[in-house]
Amino acid sequence: MTLFTGASGSGKSSALQAYEALALLGAGARLTRAFPDPLGCVPDGTAPDAQGRRGFRIGCTADGPYGPVRLDVAVQAEPQLRIVGERLTDGEGRTLLTTALRDPGRRTVHAEWHTAGAARVTRAPLPDDRLGTALLPLRVAGKTEGQRHVLAAAEQLVVALRSVFPCDPQPQHMRAPVAPGDGRLRRGCANLAEVLHRTRTGCPRRHARLALAARAGCAGPVVELDAERLPDGTVRAVLGAATRRTPLERLGEGELRYLALALVLLTGPGVLAVDQAAEVPGVMQTLTVLADGFDRGLDGRQARALTALAAGICAEGHLRLVGTVGETGAGAARGHEGVSVVHLRP
Repeated sequence: MTLFTGASGSGKSSALQAYEALALLGAGARLTRAFPDPLGCVPDGTAPDAQGRRGFRIGCTADGPYGPVRLDVAVQAEPQLRIVGERLTDGEGRTLLTTALRDPGRRTVHAEWHTAGAARVTRAPLPDDRLGTALLPLRVAGKTEGQRHVLAAAEQLVVALRSVFPCDPQPQHMRAPVAPGDGRLRRGCANLAEVLHRTRTGCPRRHARLALAARAGCAGPVVELDAERLPDGTVRAVLGAATRRTPLERLGEGELRYLALALVLLTGPGVLAVDQAAEVPGVMQTLTVLADGFDRGLDGRQARALTALAAGICAEGHLRLVGTVGETGAGAARGHEGVSVVHLRP
């Protein structure tokens, strides 16, 4: 569980946006989907070169059975969005994959990857709008020891990047009853009532934990958290107390965000709208939740309860949380084992 905090403009949200972009690229998405506003990613004051090109760099390190694997990507934002360079290295500093744009007139990059066979490297063109590392499992046969090293490193990085669920509950869209759908919670949690209806019958144990969390974060005595079908076929979520049932549309924004985030933490890939890594057994699946504004709209009591819930679930080993918080959330996180609070400066 990692929480970024700091003054406005210090880059908290940018860190999560970078993570989400890398996750999309690791899942095979094109650059246009990962960076819908590429010019917004170019650092302020960056001057174009002699060819009128500007861009940015992005990267990460993924640790695992193979050891630390580092990915660095150079992206050209103008005049055309394209990858102009990529490098994959292992913990020993050995370059496993490198790509470079050699002919601006072609929509490919020159790629070389380590083989350690009769030829030390294999060379081939790769598309300039997709992450080369994500394509390696489709291009490398794994016949030599070097190729197997490349595959192990690439697969570790891709699996680490995938199965990411960006979550930003929007209370203004969560109040109205919703039509039944596939029962998978979406990014803005507008279909919260539908998913509560599903967990009420399909995941009774998790639903009971969610109802317990609701008592800690919602005003008044909460006995149960339920969802009911209305005559027009839509579903409405309600909080049940000893003498009354309160529709969720009457709750405050902080209560709605609290409930939505608690639901995200207590469910899994089967309930959230996320791309699962099919090659990883279900019992070993690890989901990463990105929550920009994890404590937004929450009071101190709610922030403490939600942080404690998240820390306990992350400690179980099947969920990671990366979020941004203000002073309230940072204060609530202090003292929790396994929670890292990263203070950023502008």
